[in-house]
Amino acid sequence: MGTACDLFGPRLASPLSPFSPPPVYFTFSLAAFVSTQILDELVVLEQSRSHGKWRRGRVGQSRWGATRLIMPLVFDLIKHIGANRFTAWRIAFFIPGLFQTLSAFGIFFLGQDLPDGNYSQLHKSGDKHKDNFARVFHHAVGNYRGWILALTYGYCFGVELTIDNIIAQYFYDKFNVNLNTAGIIAASFGLANIFSRPGGGILSDVVGKKFGMRGRLWTLWIVQTLGGVFCILLGKVGSLSVSIAVMLIFSVFVQAACGLTFGVVPFVSSRSLGIVSGMTGAGGNVGAVLTQVIFFRGSKYSTETGITLMGVMIICCTSVIMFIYFPQWGGMFCGPSSKGTTEEDYYMSEWTSAEKEKGFHRATLKFSENSRTERGIKKVESAPTPTPDRTPNTYV
Repeated sequence: MGTACDLFGPRLASPLSPFSPPPVYFTFSLAAFVSTQILDELVVLEQSRSHGKWRRGRVGQSRWGATRLIMPLVFDLIKHIGANRFTAWRIAFFIPGLFQTLSAFGIFFLGQDLPDGNYSQLHKSGDKHKDNFARVFHHAVGNYRGWILALTYGYCFGVELTIDNIIAQYFYDKFNVNLNTAGIIAASFGLANIFSRPGGGILSDVVGKKFGMRGRLWTLWIVQTLGGVFCILLGKVGSLSVSIAVMLIFSVFVQAACGLTFGVVPFVSSRSLGIVSGMTGAGGNVGAVLTQVIFFRGSKYSTETGITLMGVMIICCTSVIMFIYFPQWGGMFCGPSSKGTTEEDYYMSEWTSAEKEKGFHRATLKFSENSRTERGIKKVESAPTPTPDRTPNTYV
């Protein structure tokens, strides 16, 4: 889906979603996440162009909490009508399948690929060229920053999915609460998404506005590391009330880290944004599978020990954020390159000289100009505006 968004635009890629309701009906589908994330980015581009403001992190993060709130109610309604539990949760999946189909066609007929127009129109006018799959794929998988974010997302969103699967049984077994009470406690973990995910996105934008990309990276590392600390505590405490309190604090940090992650993702690559977003999203699901297999499958570890070790894993995997370095902005511990690298240098390195001679890079120039806000307030005010015709260096 990320590749389709990069090559054909999210408006045409999203109608691929009518092919994914059948998997939804069979209770498995993930591809809609990627095209939706790209459409969120288009909202940001329109806002930044119209208002001169950059809101990368905060767009579109609250939907997770709404889903967790609504779907159990749909399940209960279907049971109330007369279906048994075995059948009710299966019927419930037809609801998102239907809405996915309707939204896909709504995007197709009412949506637009970019603030400047649809890909097909821009291709005909020459304002945007038809990109090459091999090059788009290369610049995504060849950028180590995308792989780091995929790993770290595996230990915020992946941990969130893991906790969703085990937490009700954990409270039921350890504290001898009844199933209904255990379910309510478990639901409160997911409901924190209503404010914690968008809160993480807002925090990323606020910090990014003042301190630039380095502030975004530091904030992501701090919040996700604290999530790991509270995950360790959750596996250690022995009181029901304290466990609930720790779980709620843990949920806020781990879910805020998801919003903070997608405050960084859009800046990894301009040409291959869709694939990088898809890589990161997939990292969350892969992380959930691996974590459950390692810590919660079989009887090797008790659930308490598994949760504690998962917290240690969060802290360890989050530490790799320190290796993310943008030559034009710097990283957690180092400032920008001494060579005076600009946003144009970084993003234009994704295009060959022949492609630039044909003008294929013009959309990237706009992206580079908007990205200057990631220098931080003081550096944006003091830095000279680079000339767009300078020959950019190539950075890995």
